[in-house]
Parts: sequence; C-alpha cells; structure tokens
Amino acid sequence: MRVAVIGAGAWGSALAIQAARVVPDVVLWARDPERAAAMRSAGENSRHLPGAPFPHGLRVTAEAEDAIAEAAIVILAVPTQHLGAVLSALPPLPPVIVAAKGVEARSLRLPLEIVAAARPGLPLAVISGPNFAHEVASGLPAAAVLATTDEDLREAGVARLSSSAFRVYAGGDPVGVQVGGAAKNVAAIAAGAIMGAGLGENARAALVTRALAEIGRLAVALGGRAETVAGLSGLGDLMLTCAGAGSRNFSLGHAIGRGESAREVLAGRTGVTEGVATAPALVARAAGVGVEMPVAAAVAAVLDGKLSVAGAVELLMARPLRGE
Repeated sequence: MRVAVIGAGAWGSALAIQAARVVPDVVLWARDPERAAAMRSAGENSRHLPGAPFPHGLRVTAEAEDAIAEAAIVILAVPTQHLGAVLSALPPLPPVIVAAKGVEARSLRLPLEIVAAARPGLPLAVISGPNFAHEVASGLPAAAVLATTDEDLREAGVARLSSSAFRVYAGGDPVGVQVGGAAKNVAAIAAGAIMGAGLGENARAALVTRALAEIGRLAVALGGRAETVAGLSGLGDLMLTCAGAGSRNFSLGHAIGRGESAREVLAGRTGVTEGVATAPALVARAAGVGVEMPVAAAVAAVLDGKLSVAGAVELLMARPLRGE
C-alpha cells in the first residue's frame, strides 16, 4: 500500500499529505538530510508549505532506498529541469506517477519522455490540474486528472489519491495533459505581465484565450487530444494560474509588467518558477512539429530581454488578421 513521494517541495509535500489521508503508509523523500530532519522535527515542511502539518502515517526520509523499498507507487514531484538528475540517483522503481510540469530545456522533452528514457518499460502516468499546493494540503476542495495508457496504474493511482476533498479523474491522454501543464505556466507569465502593466482585463482574457488555442494545436501535433485541453489539465489549470495571486508564474509576470527585473524577482524565491525555463523550450518543441505559438514566443523574448512587455503586446496585436 505504500506511496513514496520523491521531492519535498510544496507540491510534493502537498501530495504526500493528500496520499496520507487515503493510505496508511506514505514516505516523503527529501534529498538533503538536514531538511529531512528539520521536517521530521517540525512535523511540517516549514520552508515550502508552512502551516500544513503532516498527518499520522506520513514519514520523511533522506534515504531513497528506504522510501522506495516497499512502495507500490512512486510519485515524482521533482521540477522538470532536475528530473533526469534525480532519476539517475534513484534505485529501481515501481510504477511511477509524474507530478512535474514543463519542458526540459536541454532535450525539449516532456516529463514522461524524460522518465521513459531513463527507465524504459516502466509503467508511467502523469497527474495535473488546477491545484495550488497550499490549498490541497489544507484539504480544500480540488480536482485533478491522472492520465496514463496503463489501466492498472490508472486505477491504482486514482484509488490512492482520491478523497472526499480531492477528486482525481482518470484520463487516457498523457500527452495532452503534459502539454497543458507545461504551457499554462508560460501563459501565466504573460497574463501577469498584462495585469502588472495595467493593460486591463480585456487584454488578459484575450491573451488567455489565444494561449489556449495554441496549447490545443501543440497537443494535437504531438499526438494528444484536443478535448483534453478543454479539461482540468488545460483550461482548468490555465484559469487558476492566469488569475490566482498564488501562482509563482503569474506573480513573476506581474512584477515584470511593473518594470521589475525577472532576475531579481527569481533571486528572492525558494520555489521554482517553471515557466521561465519552459518558455523557450516549449517554443522550440512546437517549431519542431510546425506549430506556431505566438504567446509563448513573446514570453520567451521578454524573459530573454529581447522585447519589452509593451513591445510584445504591440507585436501580438500587429499579427495578420485571420479567422479564429
């Protein structure tokens, strides 16, 4: 019955707390022994998820073999850019649920592609949706989708994570779910910049709608389904991340829109703002399959210092007129 969660950031800790509400044996792995000891002592992740006590049955360790030894399922809650490095240090794994969002900057791979390359033949799933970690940890109502082509893993994952306050839907389109999870972070930076620059709600709504359209094009081009993008991992996550003040990506964009330096904002953070590394990788991956992503490209250019927010908006508004 054990669920092992690899990665003790905010989302990994929240998923471990949620799993511990359902199954009696959950182990949360933190790479740093000192951090693991501090969490055991405090009974919570004071650094990334303060005020969310660990339930009975949730244990923290810095020993990966200890965490994984008797696990039926492993949840990988590691930032996409570090997923490959962490996998190389882990022992043999049981079926895996990936809780990372993004595109690897070096290889342009989605999270499941990274895991599949490192551990061929392993049953894999992805979980995603409109979920702020602190709300899930607090037991507020939320929903997510767990997508895989492996029916046994789909059933086992849904059963081990679903509760009266956290509804997990079964999905069969892991590609579409991953594309939505990656691209929504990039769109959130754009939405934040729009609001930070004082350009108005009309502009944000238009931008988010067009971002959704380009997410759908990429999902289909990579073998996903258009309807997935209208679900929790697409539209749902986009709505939350592009409007919620708790979104790291939205708040970064908001600061950039006000004229602040992205580098300075990121230097003061402990959590990962995944959209920063994902933006150029997403644009490059899309170009490889002939898909144009103007919103994502504008975000990448702003983050790279090639465009101002005003210049990016002007460029988007000046695109050739066409049918929706």
